[in-house]
Amino acid sequence: MESKLRDYQEKAVTQAEEALNEHGSTLLVMPTGTGKTQVFVSIGDRQQYGRVLVLAHRDELINQARDRITQMVGERPDVEKAEQRADRNPWWRTKFVVSSIQTQNAGNGRRMKRFDPKEFSLVIVDEAHHAVAASYQKVLEHYRQNDAIKILGVTATPDRTDEAALGKIFKSVAWNYELQSAIEDGWLVPIRPNMVHINGLELSDVHTLGGDFNLGELEQVLSYERPLHGMCDATIQLAGDRKTMMFCASVPHAERCMEIVNRHKPGHAQMVSAKTPMELRRQIISDFSAGSFQFMVNVGVFTEGYDEPGIRVISMCRPTKSRSLYTQMVGRGTRVLPELPINETDAAGRRNLIAGSSKPCLEIYDFVGNSGRHKLVTAVDILGGNYEDAVVERAKEQAEGADGAIDIDHELAAAEEYIRKTRERDLRQKIKVNAKYSVTSLDPYDILGVTKPAAKGWNTGRQVSDKMSEFLRNKGVDPTLMTFDEAKGMVGKLIERTSHGWCTFKQAKTLRRFGYEPKGIRFSEASRLIDQIAGNGWRRPDD
Repeated sequence: MESKLRDYQEKAVTQAEEALNEHGSTLLVMPTGTGKTQVFVSIGDRQQYGRVLVLAHRDELINQARDRITQMVGERPDVEKAEQRADRNPWWRTKFVVSSIQTQNAGNGRRMKRFDPKEFSLVIVDEAHHAVAASYQKVLEHYRQNDAIKILGVTATPDRTDEAALGKIFKSVAWNYELQSAIEDGWLVPIRPNMVHINGLELSDVHTLGGDFNLGELEQVLSYERPLHGMCDATIQLAGDRKTMMFCASVPHAERCMEIVNRHKPGHAQMVSAKTPMELRRQIISDFSAGSFQFMVNVGVFTEGYDEPGIRVISMCRPTKSRSLYTQMVGRGTRVLPELPINETDAAGRRNLIAGSSKPCLEIYDFVGNSGRHKLVTAVDILGGNYEDAVVERAKEQAEGADGAIDIDHELAAAEEYIRKTRERDLRQKIKVNAKYSVTSLDPYDILGVTKPAAKGWNTGRQVSDKMSEFLRNKGVDPTLMTFDEAKGMVGKLIERTSHGWCTFKQAKTLRRFGYEPKGIRFSEASRLIDQIAGNGWRRPDD
């Protein structure tokens, strides 16, 4: 194998193999730009028996998988797509087959039925959030005729609704690498969002269809002169001379945006849509990579399978309620410049290299108007994956009240502190004072003063494992009323506290019982306070 895996990629491969052996199917969740293709090719290459089928739904994804397999494995895979057919050689068959989901279903599944499921040991679904569609289910059912077949899905962070649906298809989640973690580890560039208020952007009357805005109604609103010129003018002024990608709602909307940009900066914008002929599309993409023009205007073409590390600005001229779609759009600009030697240093070194480069961050323009009952997805949503919903919603409220660049880390930390203090205030109202203090709430997250982790849809109804329950009980935590995500998060918090020398949960619970705030108290200080309480007849000394 030619390419060396990064540490997190190696962990993803190892955990995926373990999950596949235990459950038969599993999901890898990794942000765009962190090497999903490299990871799933490594997993497929390590399969000792049987062939490997890679399923995708776009030409760009199929070509990307084909090229990476050739590079890493040293063998060009067969491709089953449109006029291309696999297994033409009756004497020799490649280990990997890359195919489009459309081709597999073509002719009422005739192309799919050419393949014997018993020859395959692994099916890989690229961009697996699409696996909930009937077309994918039909193909997976065909290959599941082989009882020993394993199914691996890979995707960037999906919507909550996607999570719940994916949890019914994939029996486990082997690896979930959050976008913010990848940025903190120095593998992706930081995101610097800008909240740009646009006069005349009125979304309150646009209806919802399939979990997102009705595209026809959205296009009409975005085509009004005031919001249309407002978004384009703001993009031109804020982007300066930086390479920019603009996402639009429809072909007419994109054509108008390109026209307006070129009116201000002649020859600086080109447009690509699904209607653009393939040869022309390739030429436009090549010109954009070469820096021949600045603004790439597109309609849903570059949400998946497109790599251009030089993009420094994303202009969200297409508001959305879909976290999955927003994440995919942002992913077009989070890659680090390829000339940086980020594989040769640690996280701090990588962050310093990025900060000192010509692309120290990715700027995003989120356009804010009157959204009414709708909750728009912004950068806060996709960077708040480790925070519970209450924290993210509070941070969004504060961010959307601003006008201009915001510090997401600051907003999330401030929101977390606000929620924590609000809950502490509510908790204090429940404290009864008699001879000693007692707390009616025994929520371990309240006791430790930390925020609960965000609930993951694919874990809905999942039971806390015996191993996790045993660990928590040994630490004094009752897992009985905890969800899987809460239990998993608490295990991590307790391990983290021990490694940093903070007070144990049992100590924290005792201190809260007597009115102390345990957050920030170290193990030795907690022991001293508890000894004082015990020596005072189990009364707080200052009483």
